[in-house]
Amino acid sequence: MSLDVKPTRSEELRLKDRIELAENGHSILEKKRDGLIHEFMEIAGDAKEVNQELADTYSQAKLKLLLAKVYDGEDTIRANAFPITKEPKVYSETSNIMGVVVPEIESEDIRKGILDKEYGLTSATSRIDSTADKYEELLENIVEAAETQTKILKLLEEIEKTKRRVNALEHKVIPEQKAALSKVSQMLEETEREETFRMKKIKEMQEEEA
Repeated sequence: MSLDVKPTRSEELRLKDRIELAENGHSILEKKRDGLIHEFMEIAGDAKEVNQELADTYSQAKLKLLLAKVYDGEDTIRANAFPITKEPKVYSETSNIMGVVVPEIESEDIRKGILDKEYGLTSATSRIDSTADKYEELLENIVEAAETQTKILKLLEEIEKTKRRVNALEHKVIPEQKAALSKVSQMLEETEREETFRMKKIKEMQEEEA
C-alpha cells in the first residue's frame, strides 16, 4: 500500500476501520488454519494405518497368487478368471471439512460370497478362492487409501492457501495500513499545531491592535 494518503479525519477513520477489519480477518484465518492443521493431523494418522494395511494386504495377495500359480498353474487361474464380467462399483460423494470439499469414496460388490463368485466353483481350488478373497480385500484397501490421500491433498492445499493469506495480512497488509494511519495522524497533529500557532498569533496581533 502506498503511503501517499490524504491527511483528513475521514481518511484516518477509514484506515482505522480497515485495520480493524484486517485484524479480525487475520484472527479468523488463524483459527481456520489451526483447525485445518488439526483435521489434517487426524486424517494423516488414519492414512498411515490405511497405507500400512494396504501394503500388508498387497504383499499377502501377491504371495497367495504366487502359490496358486505354483500349485494350480497359470492356465487354471486364467480359466477361472475368464468368465468374470461383473465389475465392482466405486462412486464418490463429498463432505465438508471447515469449508474444504473432500471426497467420500464408497464401493459396492467388491467382496463376494462363495455363491456369488463368477468363476467355476468346481474347477477353482481353495488357493484360488483364497487369492480372490485377498485381492477383493486389496481393492477395498485401495479405495480407502484413495479417499484418505485425496483428503490429505485437499487439506494441504487449503492450509497453504490460508497460511499465505495469514502471512500477507500479518506481514504486509496490516503493517502498511498501520504505517499509513500513523502518517495521517502525524500530519493531522502537525496541521492542528500549525493551526493553533496561527490562531495564537492572530489573537496576539488583534490584542496589540486593540
